[in-house]
Amino acid sequence: MQTKVKTTYLLLIVFLFFLPAVLGQQTITLEKIWKDNYFAPNTISLGKSMLDGEHYTIVEDNHKLNKYEYATGSLVETIVSLDELISDEEGNTPSIDDYRFDPDEKRLLIATDTESIYRYSSRSAFYIYDLENGDIMPLSIAGKQRLPRFSPDGSKVAFVRDNNIFLMSPETRIETQITHDGKKNYVINGTTDWVYEEEFQFTLGYQWSPDSRKIAFFRFDEEHVKEFNMMMYGELYPTEYRFKYPKAGEDNAHVSIFVYDLENQATIPVDSQVDADHYIPRMKWTHDPDKFMLYRLNRHQNHLEMLLADAETGKTEVVYEEKNEYYISINDDLTFLADTSSFLFTSEKDGYRHIYLYDMNQRESAAVTAGDWDVNGFLGVDEANDLVYFTSHEVSPLENHLYSINIDGRNKEQLTSAKGYHNPVFSSNFKYFINTHTTINTPPVYSVHESDGSLVQTLEKNEELQEKTKEYYYSEAEFITIPNEGDMDLNAWMVKPPDFDPSREYPVLMYVYGGPGSQTVTHRWNAYNGAWFQMLAQNGYIVVSVDNRGTGARGEAFKKMTYLELGKYETIDQIDAAKYLGDLDYIDSERIGIFGWSYGGYLSSLCLALGADVFSAAIAVAPVTSWRFYDTIYTERYMRTPQENSDGYDDNSPISHVDKIRGAYLLVHGTADDNVHYQNTIEMASALIDADVDFDLMIYPDLNHSITGGNARLHLYRVMTQFLDQNL
Repeated sequence: MQTKVKTTYLLLIVFLFFLPAVLGQQTITLEKIWKDNYFAPNTISLGKSMLDGEHYTIVEDNHKLNKYEYATGSLVETIVSLDELISDEEGNTPSIDDYRFDPDEKRLLIATDTESIYRYSSRSAFYIYDLENGDIMPLSIAGKQRLPRFSPDGSKVAFVRDNNIFLMSPETRIETQITHDGKKNYVINGTTDWVYEEEFQFTLGYQWSPDSRKIAFFRFDEEHVKEFNMMMYGELYPTEYRFKYPKAGEDNAHVSIFVYDLENQATIPVDSQVDADHYIPRMKWTHDPDKFMLYRLNRHQNHLEMLLADAETGKTEVVYEEKNEYYISINDDLTFLADTSSFLFTSEKDGYRHIYLYDMNQRESAAVTAGDWDVNGFLGVDEANDLVYFTSHEVSPLENHLYSINIDGRNKEQLTSAKGYHNPVFSSNFKYFINTHTTINTPPVYSVHESDGSLVQTLEKNEELQEKTKEYYYSEAEFITIPNEGDMDLNAWMVKPPDFDPSREYPVLMYVYGGPGSQTVTHRWNAYNGAWFQMLAQNGYIVVSVDNRGTGARGEAFKKMTYLELGKYETIDQIDAAKYLGDLDYIDSERIGIFGWSYGGYLSSLCLALGADVFSAAIAVAPVTSWRFYDTIYTERYMRTPQENSDGYDDNSPISHVDKIRGAYLLVHGTADDNVHYQNTIEMASALIDADVDFDLMIYPDLNHSITGGNARLHLYRVMTQFLDQNL
């Protein structure tokens, strides 16, 4: 008996001796995360559904467009391979950056050599490929193009270059210019200005009529909008990059709509009755080639009108109107039905986002969905089977599930059952959908389903990544709720060290974004910062994220209560959460830090100042430090203008509270951030210096809001990790 005990004891010593070495071999490192992309999940480029609804296409090997069958997952054919068609002067084959079929799937637009402009905009060298004879030709030889679209009859391609709209005939190869006054920083035709692109999230500023005879297009007059300039470095003399950026309370571009008639080559103005204090955030043709819809939104963004426009005369009439106590969110859910007199749209007018059917003749709307939960995504309508498909948070604000419902609001069915987050994409005929399913502890699984939800096949399980999470001792995140000052339960997740010992006290890093309608606490895989959080947990941190008031998926009252006071309630909730965590036996209340990016950097800065007795350190990456520096559309949606709400802007600006900061503070910014300008960090630094407050500063030259490219991400996360190790 003694010999057995002694042997066991020796084996235990040997195991403990070698354990650090074994663990050391499986340690998560920043190099593995950001240099090797070792923990990145495999993804499926969903591509596009074919007209028949039985096949879909995806780009593979960068330069091949392949056709697959939904039912079997089998490769049917390679539609085009650029390595047989195009090469540059050095013999290299360009990648297919994007593609678009014509309406009959006889021709293909292929984007190559794409360069980014802003978040959603880019320009490319486009080619037209003929699927029948294999011919390929440039869309234009006069410079890169933007936003090309085939006409519905396939006879022409419209595109934008140098702020003007052009037409090109693939048959004759003749290029025609239809607007002529486009000029950088003055007039834009056919696409959008910076603030529309960023905040209304669209760049396609023209639409073909269904009969291919007309084009309705946006025109932006930016002449009176003030310019913002960024210095670009890397040369002996830095250069200036100037672009129009309307800051809160300043002049917007004047936006108007025109219709170009291809037959008579005439352009007529549309009577949108929009002045400098209105927006046109959406435009869409009905099934009638002579009618299209405009959204007219007031500058406060709480009064929406839908205008039906006559394409022949330019006259308009208001067919729907909605007002809101706070603001109205704009989306792409407007869908016209085949009867030409009704459409589907989503609204929060009953306190939650739901789908409505509207009759333009009767001027009446009927709810298709209803309940104390938010519709998350409107996926389309299958009129042949009288079904509307959507995703919602009905099960939980943390989860997203697929549903179908009849257009009259009857027979709602839940089509996904597994816990977690589901993101389905339907085939063109709604016979199949490709689903991306994930949970907070499992990476994405891609699968094909029939429209009733039944599984057809699994495309990608990410089994290799799942094995890596085991080999590298990933800790399972757990969901918790944390009470705030108003006795509301805030949703949160927590990641503990893999060797968690409840008798120890651990430092905490709180991760925050917290902006209006956002969520960081969901039942889905965190592919962005997840591996870094796991690395921190391995190194003895507890990582927590909390969705404060103002975030999404819990109805209008919860989301919009921050109206006119951005930063106030969000900061209170994060401080309350930190206090709650600090009272837990296994958390060291003297070592709580907070990290955020963009809106999250704004909140982490406020938390360090207003929660100086709670937070020991904060990291603010690309933070807004005063809403006076941010753009009109986003800021005024939630705050109105500085002229109307001066106290709201200044009372919750981190710049106003720098003298309260006592903890360690790291400020990070890219100098070429066109979104949250470097000015925010400069002004914050100036205020910190004036208040004699120490801080750390890291600047990334010529990098934008995402701080990516080259070695930037690895460098940034090393800086942040070292900062946390030194201060927590």
